[in-house]
Amino acid sequence: MSQNAGTAPQQIPPRPALAAGLAIAIGAAVLFSAKAVVAKLLYRYQIDAVTVIAFRMLLAVPVFGAVALWQMRTKAPLAPRDRWRILGLGLVGYYISSMLDFLGLQYISVGLERLLLFLTPTFVLLMTTFILKRHISGGQWIALAASYCGIVLVFAHDLAGGGPKVVTGALLVLGAAFAYALYLLFSGELVERVGSVRLVAYAMCVASAACIVQFFVLRPAAMLVQPMPVYWLSLVNAVFCTILPVFMTMAAIGRIGAATVSQAGMIGPVSTLFLGALVLGEPITAVQLAGTALVLAGIYMLTNKKSTV
Repeated sequence: MSQNAGTAPQQIPPRPALAAGLAIAIGAAVLFSAKAVVAKLLYRYQIDAVTVIAFRMLLAVPVFGAVALWQMRTKAPLAPRDRWRILGLGLVGYYISSMLDFLGLQYISVGLERLLLFLTPTFVLLMTTFILKRHISGGQWIALAASYCGIVLVFAHDLAGGGPKVVTGALLVLGAAFAYALYLLFSGELVERVGSVRLVAYAMCVASAACIVQFFVLRPAAMLVQPMPVYWLSLVNAVFCTILPVFMTMAAIGRIGAATVSQAGMIGPVSTLFLGALVLGEPITAVQLAGTALVLAGIYMLTNKKSTV
């Protein structure tokens, strides 16, 4: 999923560190975005979202579990309230959000999916306004308007060719973006107390357990037997589209800061558009490019505002 932008002003790192950090951040954004393309390839083997996400988590959880155990051994025990918060955040931010995203991908193009997920910062901003009663500046309203106009443009374009299924898929992915925005909004204080590595490792373990249990409740165990391409694509999904980008993002934040990483992540929707055309044969039109440009412009304006998050 999308990364949160930092708010505090940061010193500009040395040029070599900045270049390395940007390269890592861009690589992470492209890998995160490639998840949608891999999911589309998996759906060609007649498996559903429940199975796709179960394979993803089955293959990813050993790594996150190992990191969680390392954190348990080297850090002080969590307070009971933090355990419950991590449980809730893991379920909302990684289980519910991922499940809705993979369900939506069954109905819409990877380009529209990535743009809808990229609205997460706008949801965070709106929630901080209505829940935390923070003020939205005129510039931020313009940024929101640009982002949503871009989405409407791409959505209308895809709706003309996809029909009612596009509405269903878009609503599911919007739900995923909203769920992840809740995770970002309520994880800030917790990150400061327990650390980002610990929080992500624990939350991913919670989400993995939920996805795996869900699979065995809803699907027969025989569905674990799949053609070899399904296993290889699932391994790519787990390693290159989940594990690596998570830790690459953390490494990039350590080098260049969260705000710069967030801005570098804007390459994600663009890379998804072109990966979808290259791998899946999804067409790229002038309307899609215009809508993508509007969304990116709006998000760029938001991530440059100190009061965004």
